Amino acid sequence: MEIHQTIVRFIDERKPFALAVILHTEGSTPARSGGKAVIEPDGRIHGTIGGGKVEATAQKRAIEACRSKKVCVFDFTLAGADAASDMPVCGGKMRILIDPNAVRNRPAYADAAQSLHNRQRSILLTKVVTAGSVEGVPPSAEVKGKARASLSRVASRECPRHTCIGDARVQIEWLKDGAPPPEPLAEQIDACVRKEQTEYVVDTAGGTETLIEPLIPRPMLMIVGGGHVGQALAVQAQLVGFDITVLDDRSEFTDPGRFPKGTRTLRGDIPALLADSEIVPDTYVVIVTRSHQHDAEALKACIHSPAAYIGMIGSKRKVALLRADFVASGITADRFDRVFAPVGLDIGAVTVPEIAASIVAQLVAVRRKGPDAAGRIRIQP
Repeated sequence: MEIHQTIVRFIDERKPFALAVILHTEGSTPARSGGKAVIEPDGRIHGTIGGGKVEATAQKRAIEACRSKKVCVFDFTLAGADAASDMPVCGGKMRILIDPNAVRNRPAYADAAQSLHNRQRSILLTKVVTAGSVEGVPPSAEVKGKARASLSRVASRECPRHTCIGDARVQIEWLKDGAPPPEPLAEQIDACVRKEQTEYVVDTAGGTETLIEPLIPRPMLMIVGGGHVGQALAVQAQLVGFDITVLDDRSEFTDPGRFPKGTRTLRGDIPALLADSEIVPDTYVVIVTRSHQHDAEALKACIHSPAAYIGMIGSKRKVALLRADFVASGITADRFDRVFAPVGLDIGAVTVPEIAASIVAQLVAVRRKGPDAAGRIRIQP
């Protein structure tokens, strides 16, 4: 379950918990800003903020917060002396909020959950407000105005590892995409949305720390063909964060029981289904039907779409032949060459799970690094 849905469910079921939120990170860390976990009074955790020592520390602090109902912020340095110690040696730093009073902000978390469910972008602002200046920020870490502060300045060696700020308030604000941002943070929010990255803002004079978090829906993977490769691909792609839709013209291969929970399946004429589908820039399409004719028909139906990725299974010979046919039909060579075909990274995959793994690895590469860094196999005309 998506973490904001989990927060709302715990609130509605009146289950006590403390919410752990990664406010900021610097350097190499096991999780990034915006990571969240719901922690119950007995330490059970839902979600993750990176595991290991940092998560164990968060669980301990959350247990205390559930008892005291006091907000806590702590800084964790992953700088163990050597590899033999039990301290993390990544070298990064993390600043984490423990909020046992998340029930007060249910409307914002509910809006966040609904916007992601509806595949709509939005912004979540998490603001920690103290009575005076932000505790734990040493005098040398002065930040003028609303400028961004790096964690090395906020959580320097003089800063206590654990800072209890029980009189603090945690304010959560949800902003619909396109809504006018609050003026004091308008510039940072605009930049955050453009870059699709979290921002951490410290105002020492006003005594606030604010996490600006863009809520980006999970990318959609459309698997065209629900056979063995399609089924294996659905399982592995869901694990790395894709929402899955499977298209096929055969009822047995659109049976939801063949796919992970939450997979959407559509049965019908494949080109027609693709033509009726909303393929947008965060849509990924993988064509793995039962024949090269069906593959070609599916590709023709989506090749001009703005999809982030279109991949088609097939041998180099098959792809070369299809390329020639497409170019002869009026589709430009440049347009065809956007397609990842043969699909997947060249890792020597042989079995169905290996083929699925090679495709998922390529999807992740395109998503995180862009198409030029995704190991495209070039077919010479």
